Amino acid sequence: MAPSVLHAAALANALAAASRHLAVIPLSRTKLPAVRSPHRGESPPSPPPASSPGSSPGSPPASPPVRCLGECGRIGHGVHDATTEPAAVRALFAAAPWATGYGIACGRAPHHLIGLDLDVKHGLDGVAALAALAHEHGFAVPDTVTVLTPSGGRHLWFTGPAGTAVPNSVGRPGTAPGPGIDVRGHGGYLVGPGSITNAGRYLLAPRSPGLPAAPVPARLLRLLTPPLPPLPRRTAPRHALALVQFVRDSPRGQRNTRLYWAACRAYESGHGDSLAPALIDAATRTGLPRQEAAATIASAARQAAP
Repeated sequence: MAPSVLHAAALANALAAASRHLAVIPLSRTKLPAVRSPHRGESPPSPPPASSPGSSPGSPPASPPVRCLGECGRIGHGVHDATTEPAAVRALFAAAPWATGYGIACGRAPHHLIGLDLDVKHGLDGVAALAALAHEHGFAVPDTVTVLTPSGGRHLWFTGPAGTAVPNSVGRPGTAPGPGIDVRGHGGYLVGPGSITNAGRYLLAPRSPGLPAAPVPARLLRLLTPPLPPLPRRTAPRHALALVQFVRDSPRGQRNTRLYWAACRAYESGHGDSLAPALIDAATRTGLPRQEAAATIASAARQAAP
């Protein structure tokens, strides 16, 4: 089939998903975001100072040491480009004429989508693993939107509660709820049905229910959002509790700024290494990717080094 035909079909499928309030981006045959980053070749931003001129030494930094997530106003920021606006969807696909599929952003209102990727390859059986989890923890897996993958697996879509950021398990060893089960949550995306990849086509399962997807069972949700570890009360001063809570309460747009500021204060007090795990976990619960949170902690440690 001609590339132009595949591209047109992917765009049509993406527009249909957007009309159902699912934010979308174009994907290449590799399942990666198709629009190239406008920051290729640029050096990463330098971390900000612990305090800026005209501010008190303990005030949060004016700008966070984060990679651009679209603040520059250009496209090419992966899932952060995801949109439901038809004109914006068309613009994204126009910038990537090689796109043959589309991704659906998870964690976005109004559906707050959570995806379970059940693999059945390389000796794994995610379908059986999910059934075992349901039996062990006493929940039923409801009928919901199901997408069949080219490898024989499936994606199950669930809606989540507003205000709960389910983290991704992909790329984070030891965080998947079971063998062969990957979680797509806040900051992640699912390959949309109808997409063409190097492995084949993603298809909506026969008799699959339509939107809205089924609500995620409460007991399954608890498995996907494990409790935060206890704070290191014995090894850190009392204000350490306030630093971690400060990060936990971060609103969108201030998550990295707050994390960096709190980490700088922790390292200045001599408790940065002991507080780092709790600060990273608090940041990921706000939706910040774990790798990004760890990089921010490392920047704070370098800033505090003599």
